[in-house]
Amino acid sequence: MSRYQFIEQVAATEPVQVLCRVLHVSAAGYYQWRKRADRPIPAWESAATAAFSRHAQRYGTRRLRVELRAEGHVVGRYALRTWLRRRGLRALSTRPQRPRTTVADPAVVVAENLFLGQPTPTAPNQVWVGDITYLPLVGGRWCYLATWRDTCSRRVVGWHLDQQMPTELVLTALEQALTLRQPAPGLIIHADRGSQYTSLACV
Repeated sequence: MSRYQFIEQVAATEPVQVLCRVLHVSAAGYYQWRKRADRPIPAWESAATAAFSRHAQRYGTRRLRVELRAEGHVVGRYALRTWLRRRGLRALSTRPQRPRTTVADPAVVVAENLFLGQPTPTAPNQVWVGDITYLPLVGGRWCYLATWRDTCSRRVVGWHLDQQMPTELVLTALEQALTLRQPAPGLIIHADRGSQYTSLACV
């Protein structure tokens, strides 16, 4: 068995570059050897080509490896990565671009952090904390949920849902909380420095 044949046998589980370095052969020479017309194509490569096409080029090395092993092909991620690179292929990203919910306005003066240095609240309606999160919708769209949470009871005291993130999103949630809870004077509300919370309407 030649060194190239040995590399081919174990390349499914070990990096080709490392094998070539250990056996004192060049990676370029190994790939040229593999390109010869009389070289049979390993069964896993044909299966990988079919799987990559079947999944609309959205499967990377992890998912390709799982699918190929389910079909009985023992192949590692290093071999699949090399196989993709050699053919100029790249898996398409399926991760949606997540929105940013905290966008600070550099033109505003940030209010003093009244929550800093205060003792832990011992009763409800002493400190409320506001936040905005996003929820995925069908079709790749998003909606936004503004909440106010009581730091003592850990309950959500007000919330509002919208397809946009205007200042009214957090104000509507705050108005709901004030109406339902009717806190005594001295309530501290705390939020991040997002533009919704530092706008004139909110201040």
